[in-house]
Parts: sequence; C-alpha cells; structure tokens
Amino acid sequence: MSIGSEFKEFISRGNVVDLAVGVIIGAAFGKIVTSLVEQVVMPPIGLLLGKVDFSNLEWVLVAENPATEEIEKVAIQYGAFINTLIQFLIVAFVIFLVVKAINKLRRKQAETPAEPAAPTTSEALLTEIRDALKSRPLN
Repeated sequence: MSIGSEFKEFISRGNVVDLAVGVIIGAAFGKIVTSLVEQVVMPPIGLLLGKVDFSNLEWVLVAENPATEEIEKVAIQYGAFINTLIQFLIVAFVIFLVVKAINKLRRKQAETPAEPAAPTTSEALLTEIRDALKSRPLN
C-alpha cells in the first residue's frame, strides 16, 4: 500500500474529520468567549471596582526610562491573567454542560430496554408442542 493511499484512507476516516470539525468549532468558540469576557464581562466589573481596565492592570517591576528609546519595562500583567482565567472558566463550564447533556442522552438510551429477541425456529416449535400438550385433555 502506498503512502498516498494510506494517507487517503487515514484522512477519510470519520474520527479524523470529526476531530478537525471539533478543532475548528473550538477555535471559533474561543474567539467568541474572548470577546465576551473582554468586551462584555470585564467592563462592568472594572466599573464596579472603580473604573479600572483589567487588561491594563500590572505590577511594574522595572519602570521604563524616558531618556532611552528601548523598552525596558518589566511588569507582571495580572489583569490579562484574570481575563484569561475568566475565559477558561467560561469555556470549562460550557464544556461541562455539553458533556452533561451527552451523558444524559446516553443514560436515556441505556435505560430503554431492548426488545427481546425473536425465538428461534426450534424454540417456536417446542412452544407449539408445549401448548398442544397443555390443551390436550387428560384421560
């Protein structure tokens, strides 16, 4: 089997295509969550905390020297970290809800009893014989 045909077989499997779709949708969902956090959730929180823009919150370890053109500032940007943490929590919660819904559907499918299998021909014949013997009068 050539490498080309093996690759074609690999890429045409359902799992690979499902994974690719999941990654693409996940990336788009990540952008939506980022926008939600940065543009909807954090502004009101910043307003409540005294008109603070969370994305600019930082602890400056080394300040910039205005006399030089080089960027010398060293800072811990904890505001960006808080934004990322909130984004993670939102994504994790949504994934939890999706997994919970899938598990609920699986439980419902497992609870529905499967129909009993039809009797084999020998079982059907034995059932007929039994019924005939029961209906026969005893002498």
